[in-house]
Amino acid sequence: MITITNRQRTIKVDTKQFKADAQKILELLGYPDYDLGILLTTNKTIQRYNRDYRTKDKPTDILSFPYHPDLKAGERIVPESEEDKNLGDILIALEYVKKDAPNWNQTFEQRMRVLLVHGICHLLGYDHILDTDYEVMKKQEELLLKKLK
Repeated sequence: MITITNRQRTIKVDTKQFKADAQKILELLGYPDYDLGILLTTNKTIQRYNRDYRTKDKPTDILSFPYHPDLKAGERIVPESEEDKNLGDILIALEYVKKDAPNWNQTFEQRMRVLLVHGICHLLGYDHILDTDYEVMKKQEELLLKKLK
């Protein structure tokens, strides 16, 4: 089940479409019945999480907290129980996204979709620390984004 919690009231977001996009991504990846939590929040809240979990005391657009943190990119989750059918949680700061979207030549909605794909990829072990990891992740993201349209 996909759970979206909107803890900010400043920026309008179509949560129904966002949830539908998330469900389609999970289906494309072969995890249609897995849990995913999405928190739409403020810069202040995401800054606190970024500071506490990444020691970066500044706001960011998205943070991902995988339920299966040892999963490697391309590996499949093999659930041992119903509880294991969980991808994790994503936090997105809508203020940050709205301000940052023009820097990517994207609308707010386009940027939100890109970040949703990006965050879910992180939950599935994809990363961009090394250039080679970045290329693998970027390829997966582009494939998913094409199929979302």
